[in-house]
Amino acid sequence: MSFNLDSLVRDNIKKMTAYSSARHEFSGDARIFLDANENAFGSPLEEDYNRYPDPLQLAVKEKISKIKGVPPDNIFLGNGSDEAIDLLFRIFCEPGKDNVIIFPPTYGMYEVCAEMNDVSLKKVPLTADFQLNLDAIEEAIDPFTKLVFICSPNNPTGNSISRPDIEILLNNFEGLVVIDEAYINYAKQKTFIPELMEYPNLVILQTLSKAWGLAGLRLGMAFAGQPVIDYMNKVKYPYNINTATQQLVSAALDNIITVNDWIQITVEQREWLAAALARLPFTQEVCPSDANFILVRMTGAKAVYDHLAARGIIVRDRSKVILCADSLRITIGTPEENQQLTDALKDYQP
Repeated sequence: MSFNLDSLVRDNIKKMTAYSSARHEFSGDARIFLDANENAFGSPLEEDYNRYPDPLQLAVKEKISKIKGVPPDNIFLGNGSDEAIDLLFRIFCEPGKDNVIIFPPTYGMYEVCAEMNDVSLKKVPLTADFQLNLDAIEEAIDPFTKLVFICSPNNPTGNSISRPDIEILLNNFEGLVVIDEAYINYAKQKTFIPELMEYPNLVILQTLSKAWGLAGLRLGMAFAGQPVIDYMNKVKYPYNINTATQQLVSAALDNIITVNDWIQITVEQREWLAAALARLPFTQEVCPSDANFILVRMTGAKAVYDHLAARGIIVRDRSKVILCADSLRITIGTPEENQQLTDALKDYQP
């Protein structure tokens, strides 16, 4: 397959001139900054937040580069992964003309972004065992299909998508294959990041919201070939990651040992909780999970949800989602929280 990125990019995006901030136009050392109309007296806070943040987040990217083994030029940082998802629609999909393919049940923001950007959405449901239906995907692809979104490990099902199946798409689809690896830290399957240089049509999304415990800071990552990253930087808002987030994330990235300990405990608790849920008389199936949550089918799932909510325990009822009838998605908590959950479920009377 011959891949031509420029043939996918909207003409107006190729022609546009990106906003150039004051910090873009200067490199080197300076003592006095009178270029960006900032408040020169500082801020009311202890930290100096009177200056605009680094528009390209270079210090944070350097640390992520060392952890992920990816050059900084292949990294995009967004206000959550949702910003990266939205940018991909805006860069590559002509409103009212192009389409993207998703594989439900899957993460809901792909559909939301398609609707916001007036891009047609094709849904090719996963198989009964939550894997890609390659024949149906081949039928769905047309000359206006620009993106396919694969969530792996998948949300809400928790399973990893077959790696050989993803490779078939990467080798045969002439658009971009976007693999959302938000939960990859909890999975046995390895990330696709080492394959970045092999596949110019590959985009990988990851996040610091899950394993790194930084959901409140809203920092998502996209990894791709430099031409894709360059377009994303061209279209993004100039200062999309604020200074406080950059500082706090930079400090957090020095604590990888702690994060790895949390991951190990979470995986151990996932196995413990799966076994405990399987023993409940109203459990129909505990779906295998590579994420920090479990999808479990239960008789009367809505009633179980209400029972837990009345006791101050909130899970996610996914019963109305395709292929997930009578299913609850349960996040792995601390050992104490998981024990309280199972105790509450033992008290439930169908």
